Amino acid sequence: MIRVLITDDEPLIRAGIRMILTSADDIDVIAEAANGREAIESARAQRVDVALLDIQMPVMDGLTALTELRRTVPDTRVLILTTFGAQQNVLHALTEGSAGFLLKDSAPAELIRAVRAAAAGQAYLSPGATRHVVDSLASGRSVLRAEQRRRLETLTERELAVLALLGEGRSNADAGQRLHMSEATVKTYVSRILAKLDCTNRVQAALLARDAGLTS
Repeated sequence: MIRVLITDDEPLIRAGIRMILTSADDIDVIAEAANGREAIESARAQRVDVALLDIQMPVMDGLTALTELRRTVPDTRVLILTTFGAQQNVLHALTEGSAGFLLKDSAPAELIRAVRAAAAGQAYLSPGATRHVVDSLASGRSVLRAEQRRRLETLTERELAVLALLGEGRSNADAGQRLHMSEATVKTYVSRILAKLDCTNRVQAALLARDAGLTS
């Protein structure tokens, strides 16, 4: 059972997220918090597999709480809840070790997928926002393109093809279909790519692919 902590300063949003998550038979919402400080206290007191954190909250915001959670309870995976208006915070969240982020208006099934992915040790970037967010984060970073391209020189042609699809926000299943490979084979390629590029997760690899000009 995946033990989840929901953190948002709006009770109605917490209630909606709880209702969605508890509809899955492998997810148990064990606690709720109204701000980052309460989230840290709950995560320390209980074994939490996945913590959902809103960014904009009183007392302590989600990004500050993320840093403290990664420091004190590193086994707890953190998913950041965001809106298009808060995209400037996404890179910070990923750098600080977030397992990914999703939009507050995501479909219920996507929220459940994100929690399951995070609990499994995978990174999750909301597919509906991938292109928009990567574009936003990549703006103004053209000076890094040559350096990032040099990093890609260690990849084979097949690995580059998989990385390009990661940069587009494609799932392993989708990438496998496009490249005529099994999902398991794509997963193996992704692991190799992350190791070669020294990336912590697939979101970082996707950003690198965009910076290097691998995706349009």
